[in-house]
Amino acid sequence: MNWITNYVRPKLTSLLGQPSRELPENLWIKCPETGEMVFHKDLEANQFVIPSSDVHMKIGARDRLTHFFDGGVFEEIALEKVPLDPLKFRDSKRYTDRLKEYKTKTGLEDSVLVAAGEIETLPIVAAVQDFAFMGGSLGMAAGEAIVTAAETAVDRKRPLVLFAGSGGARMQEGILSLMQLPRTTVAVDMVKDAGLPYIVVLTNPTTGGVTASYAMLGDVHIAEPGAVIGFAGARVIEQTIREKLPEGFQRSEYLMEHGMVDMVVHRHELKGTIARLLKVLTKTPVALLPPPPENDGAAPAEADAA
Repeated sequence: MNWITNYVRPKLTSLLGQPSRELPENLWIKCPETGEMVFHKDLEANQFVIPSSDVHMKIGARDRLTHFFDGGVFEEIALEKVPLDPLKFRDSKRYTDRLKEYKTKTGLEDSVLVAAGEIETLPIVAAVQDFAFMGGSLGMAAGEAIVTAAETAVDRKRPLVLFAGSGGARMQEGILSLMQLPRTTVAVDMVKDAGLPYIVVLTNPTTGGVTASYAMLGDVHIAEPGAVIGFAGARVIEQTIREKLPEGFQRSEYLMEHGMVDMVVHRHELKGTIARLLKVLTKTPVALLPPPPENDGAAPAEADAA
């Protein structure tokens, strides 16, 4: 029996008058690099970036969109329903039970959330993979969400921004998950054929079949600092080639130096950077500066007179 969890925490909760379900899973978060303990609320206010070390922690799909869109306002795009368990898969528990568990945990229907809104007044469509939902794995529902995001962007004539973050294809759906690779690739081609920009933000981690499909087909590839990006894991590669990999292999900074990504951008600067890129790519005219105030007949300044 955990005395703190089972006795002290409920007592504190009752004194504060808050139901226990409103408290986060962990009130303190440990920085993976420095070991510093950061209060959850402070981390949330800083877009889940550790203030002292600048380590970019994973962030939920809705939290990301709230910080990304103007005023935190966005429209969630309805997604098509797909068969929940076509292969009747079971490992230590049934696949349907796993889905129910993650739906309850994250509040999402699957690993991808699609939304429409504005960044710096520019209308866009965005799709976000949430790693908290089964490792952001790519299955039929996630593939359908990416296709819906592309179709919405084409229908509304808006640029598409995708935040990739995944461990790869979802094994519980077998070949059906792998079929999402060509489906999403065709969806990206639809966006490009319509002459619309497609920008990909690679977050930690972006691996497996996601990297082998829509995550590496953007017009511009932006990576968050320290993100792991690749197809196979570093340990698997080392065991295969029987060589030690370079320091920082598969990290954002290493990949930018070797030409795989275009830029590494801090999470706080993503919105402004993407907005500028999209305005260039869409040839959006820059807003004219307001005219200088009239003199109203006042005497000119000495410097002007001189």
